[in-house]
Parts: sequence; structure tokens; C-alpha cells
Amino acid sequence: MYLQNLRLYNFRNYEERFFTFSPTLNCIVGKNGSGKTNLLDAVYFLALSKSSIQTQDSLSIRFEEDFSSLEGAFSNQNIIGIHLLRNGKKTVTSNHKVYEKLSDHIGKYPVVLLAPNDTDYIRDGAETRRKLFDGILSQVDPEYLQTYLKYNKTLDQRNSLLKQFAEQNYVDKDLLSIYTESLLVLGKAIFEKRKSFIESFSPLFKDQYVHLSEGREQVEIQYSSDLWEENFEEKFQMNLNRDLSAQRTTMGVHKDDFLFLMDGVLVKKFGSQGQRKSFVMAIKLAQFQCLELEKETKPILLLDDIFDKLDDRRILRLIEMMNSGAFGQIFLTDARPERTAELLSHTEVNLISL
Repeated sequence: MYLQNLRLYNFRNYEERFFTFSPTLNCIVGKNGSGKTNLLDAVYFLALSKSSIQTQDSLSIRFEEDFSSLEGAFSNQNIIGIHLLRNGKKTVTSNHKVYEKLSDHIGKYPVVLLAPNDTDYIRDGAETRRKLFDGILSQVDPEYLQTYLKYNKTLDQRNSLLKQFAEQNYVDKDLLSIYTESLLVLGKAIFEKRKSFIESFSPLFKDQYVHLSEGREQVEIQYSSDLWEENFEEKFQMNLNRDLSAQRTTMGVHKDDFLFLMDGVLVKKFGSQGQRKSFVMAIKLAQFQCLELEKETKPILLLDDIFDKLDDRRILRLIEMMNSGAFGQIFLTDARPERTAELLSHTEVNLISL
């Protein structure tokens, strides 16, 4: 499965452009600011109905325009369309039929993005790492995505009640218990799926790291959660006064973290720049492998400005994998066409100049 062509209207810096793609390697070259990353983001948007860069859909609409649209034809004869309005409305279609739920689209066109800021997963807080693995799980398991969305909706409702009770100095425990019980059930389901996923994902990740680093360090991803504690539900119920004081739910899977360890210590504290790059690159390559196994098709691989961010050894490893047929359709950006030509001189390339 691959993306055959893409038409953009008022998307980011593009007024109107039509692109035709190769099912293998597509190299997007041009000066900084020409729209290379924006084109990758358009492919990502088409696959996941959201931007990899912007948190608000309206920020993907070209400056001073009221709407934006993307339309892409895939090799399975599906045409995916996305229409954005400045007021925040978004419509996603498959063969011109509107999805009843946007979540039904997620996972149908698996995609993996390697970006310059990937080491933020190591530097940033727990929320960034949760988003990473929730994103992978949502592509792998539609049931997980539905549970995750229900959990977040229930969490928002419970937090709204807690704030209301704190402001009114009154607590309706019966009303609150409805959301509490729902949150506990949904949270348990998320915990079990995250736990099971990390167990199956870890061997793939460790193998990729060995190939990238020649096996010099022992690496591990450790799942940290309140739900590992015995009698978690009882502790959650006893935590009501703290929740009322904080005006939010202070325990649960929305506080989970994924600890990145190297030789038993946090990569965040002790890993070198090269080790951090290898760690996150191994995660993304394991994500590719995981999606390929689950979906029985090679995901679209987006490589944004990697030649500037990786050292020669890691670049060589990636090129070896490209030439071996490990990947399917690839989109790669580079601001230096001559470097792309040299590094990929033995690889068939569809060159897109911006």
C-alpha cells in the first residue's frame, strides 16, 4: 500500500500543488523554508487526520485563507480527502464518503515519522512519551483508541465536577462515583493494553538498538504506572480529598510514564547525544516493524532532515535498510540536493524539487 498522488489547496505554505509519488523512495529537496517538512506533514495528516507539527487544525490552513484541503489517492484505490475550515470544523472522507467517526480512519494507512525533534521524547516529561506510545497503539489497535478516547472524555468530566465541587464547597459523592467507576474500568483496560504492548514491543526495540549501536549498551523501556500498585482502586477512592484540593484527578493512567533506560539508568540523565539518537531511532524503527507485523503491510516512512541530524554510521544503517527492501514507500527531505545524490547514488529515487 502506498500513496500515488497528493493534491494540496491552501495547506501551510502551498496555495495549490499536485504531486505524483514513487512506491519506493521519494526525495524532497529544496532550500530551507520551501515547504519540504510541510509536504511530509501533509502525508502524515492524510494518514492520521492530524498534523505532526500543529496542535490545532486551523494552524495548517494557509495564512489569510478560510479553508484548506488535501486529497490523496492510494494504491488500494481509496481516495482520502481532508477539508479544514478556519472555524475549526474538519471533514475526513474515504472515496468521498464522510467518516462517521474520525477514529475509524486511524490505522488504515500506517505511517512512521522520524523527525529532528525526536530526542524530545527523552528530554521532555511523561506526557510526551505517553503521546508517543498512545499514537503507536492507536494505529495498531482500534479498540485501544476507542478506550483511550472514552477515558479522556470521562477524565475531563470528572475533573470538571471536582472543580465545580471545590468552587461550591459541596460534594455530590453519588454523582462523582458514576465517573469514578467508569474511569477505573477504562483505566484498567488501558493499563493492560499498554503493559501487553510494551512486552511485545521491547524485543523489537532492543534488536533495532543492537543494529544501530553494535550492542555496546543494554537498553530497556520500562512502563511506570499507578496501577502496578496493589489495591490501586481502593487507594484511588481514598484519594478524594486530594483530588478535591487539586481540582483534578491525581491518580490514574493519565499519569503513566515510559522510562527510557540504558545500562539501568535514565538515558535522559546520562546518555550521550549519539546514544539518545540511537535510542529514539530504534524506537521508530521498532514502531515500523510492529505496524508491519500487525497490519501486514509496510507503513509509509517519513524521514525529515535526517542527514543533518544523524552521524555517518546511522545514515549508513538506514541506507542499507532502504537498499535491502526493508521499507516500502519512503519520503525523505534534504536541503542539500548534492548530498542526497551522493548518499543515494546506488538507490532508485523519485526527486521532487521545491
